[in-house]
Amino acid sequence: MTSYYSTNHGVPETDLAAALLEGQAADKGLYMPRPIPRLSSDLLAHARDLPYPELAARVLEPFAEGVFSADVLRGICEDAYDFDVPLEKATERVFIMRLDRGPTASFKDFAARFMGRALGRLVRERGRELLILTATSGDTGSAIAHAFHGVPAIRVVVLFPRQEVSDRQRRQMTTVGDNVTVISIEGKFDDCQALVKRAFADPDLAHMSLSSANSINIGRLLPQSVYYVYAASRLADVDAGEKIVFSVPSGNFGDMMGGLLASRMGLPVSRFVVATNSNDEVPRFLETGAYSKIVPSRVCISNAMNVGHPSNLARVVDLYGGRMDELGNLVKPPDMDAVRKDVFAVSVDDDATRRTIADAYKRHGVLLEPHGAVGFAGLTRYLEAHPDERRRTAVTLETAHPAKFPDEVRPATGVDPELPLSLKGLESKAERFLSMEGTYEEFKTYVLKEHAA
Repeated sequence: MTSYYSTNHGVPETDLAAALLEGQAADKGLYMPRPIPRLSSDLLAHARDLPYPELAARVLEPFAEGVFSADVLRGICEDAYDFDVPLEKATERVFIMRLDRGPTASFKDFAARFMGRALGRLVRERGRELLILTATSGDTGSAIAHAFHGVPAIRVVVLFPRQEVSDRQRRQMTTVGDNVTVISIEGKFDDCQALVKRAFADPDLAHMSLSSANSINIGRLLPQSVYYVYAASRLADVDAGEKIVFSVPSGNFGDMMGGLLASRMGLPVSRFVVATNSNDEVPRFLETGAYSKIVPSRVCISNAMNVGHPSNLARVVDLYGGRMDELGNLVKPPDMDAVRKDVFAVSVDDDATRRTIADAYKRHGVLLEPHGAVGFAGLTRYLEAHPDERRRTAVTLETAHPAKFPDEVRPATGVDPELPLSLKGLESKAERFLSMEGTYEEFKTYVLKEHAA
């Protein structure tokens, strides 16, 4: 049976239910599964033929043993995953996995919808209320807001950096209302994330049932491992061990961590290309072995990746035998050679991002937005540096719908992306949100006044 331990190793191991409900461990660490379950040979042999919801339930079942029965888990996944996951061919061997077909047109829907249903069931069974605190750099906020909207006994507070989300991203959060409160913070995503983490560790808030829907919550990562299995099973002979390359645009590194979990579960992966924007603290870490946060984070057009200190780097370090605390201090270095063997890290600036949007459309007829373009550019650089890998199938992740970024897509391609249903009519909806300067005292006062009862 899988249990969950903290990357700071200061609290007892627990089960999935407690890890989901707590979000961040009491010692400020992040939960990790032990042992990481293996994908069965039977599952690998038949994964290609399974619809996405059934595949998700089969992959996640060992992680949830003792908490959700197989039937309950299947019901959660069938309810959560009622949309397509296209694998679009760009070249003979390169495919784009479009994770933008959910209700908020972002890859965050995969984890948010699972968490909304799983946590909703847990709070009903335990007769308790839950306050979810979430920081967003772009798409997390809207995905969480929509996934938890109307869920009984759960209230949600979303914090976003005032100047660093697109107009459509903001409206997707601020037009939900009801049990969802959205707060605009004068600062960076890292500032928003720091407020959430500090609240979890504040003894004055210990009497409150707090949880997180950021990727510090293990419930965000586990569902994200599934689509790697989905893509690989449909494009390669995974049952025979055929390896595949994945390129992952990365900010807080939850998506990449989901891929590493899938690899540790036995999915045959040749290499993960980790593509960041100009917030290049992780590529520099892999190059030098020394880690240094970027404070403040750099503003880039791939705004959801404007992260100067990724929370999930602590999990990556842990996975490779090291230890990094919540402040980014490298207490024990990981096996850097092993990390580099599995991960190729590259930084893509805004100029290269814009060129990639234009080139991908002109040469391949592929429409990308800034985050997907970072991933595509990263894969291109990897294949240029490793020509032998060109014979492999490669998948790059498109994490948001191009219509969320018309001001970047239109000049580069001459195309005005058609709005998906989830984005239509946003301009006519009333926005409701609070504004704060971003001090912890101000945020804490608000939480105690409005949500302590």
